[in-house]
Amino acid sequence: MLKGFRDFMMRGNVIDMAVGVVIGSAFTAVVTGFVVAFLTPLVGVVVGAAGDFRAYSFTLAGVTFPYGQFLNVLIAFLLTAAVLYFFVVLPVTKATARYLPKKPKTPKRPCPECLTEIPEAARRCSACTAHVEPLVKVGV
Repeated sequence: MLKGFRDFMMRGNVIDMAVGVVIGSAFTAVVTGFVVAFLTPLVGVVVGAAGDFRAYSFTLAGVTFPYGQFLNVLIAFLLTAAVLYFFVVLPVTKATARYLPKKPKTPKRPCPECLTEIPEAARRCSACTAHVEPLVKVGV
């Protein structure tokens, strides 16, 4: 029982995932700090609320609805998403397209037995293991 658990924990993808979660939480703290320290106050300057909407609320039938707290969280979310997109996703996508060009797609055809898409040069279906005649010759 413990051997199985040890084998599971020592797999590369479990360790990689754990490192990714830790790095992700640290990166989240950096982005949140940037949004709270710089971008939210800028929004406050534009709308005249000093970047803090916590005091905004309304009362209905004796119940107070603090919608300002929701506005703070919504603005922080939108600004965080914008920062992540423009400063992380977009540059990484451009760098990937530039430095890791796409591999040419292998022409595919359906397997005559199970109709799974297989390469035209395949001699065996990867799904049903049926023998198939290749449509193109490889290595000639």
